[in-house]
Amino acid sequence: MPFWLEIIINVAFSYIASVGFALTINVPHRALNLSGVSGMVGWMTYWFCFRAGMGRMVSNLLGAFFIGILGLFFARIKKCPVTVFNIPALVPLVPGMPAYQAVRALVVGNYTQGQELILRVAIVTGAIGLGFLLSTMCTEAFYKLKYRHLRKLRLYMRRKK
Repeated sequence: MPFWLEIIINVAFSYIASVGFALTINVPHRALNLSGVSGMVGWMTYWFCFRAGMGRMVSNLLGAFFIGILGLFFARIKKCPVTVFNIPALVPLVPGMPAYQAVRALVVGNYTQGQELILRVAIVTGAIGLGFLLSTMCTEAFYKLKYRHLRKLRLYMRRKK
């Protein structure tokens, strides 16, 4: 399969998955498109990073980081809570298959494989949480620096007059 076709398929299905989940949890209609865009950007970040050989943890961390940044940005634009954009956008990144396989392996009695899969799920989940934490911290630091700079600029302009 050509690379461009893989990109189109990943873009389309990540957008559809995010918007479909947003419809399921009753996200306001004015925020549906942007929650789909946020999910698509997060998944494509994950997909490109994973294809570049960065591993699951770093790929999920960067995907969640961009979802968090976009969620905060879109929340300011649409005047909605951040979770309206973040929760549906996370759907493509959630490690559902390894979680299912871990439970299945534990039920069958294959404890070694079950432990490995649980560890993989825990690492991915931690990376997603850390990505959100970092995005919130970076955004708050950005706005704090921005307001501090504007305050200094205003003081300078007053002194100049």
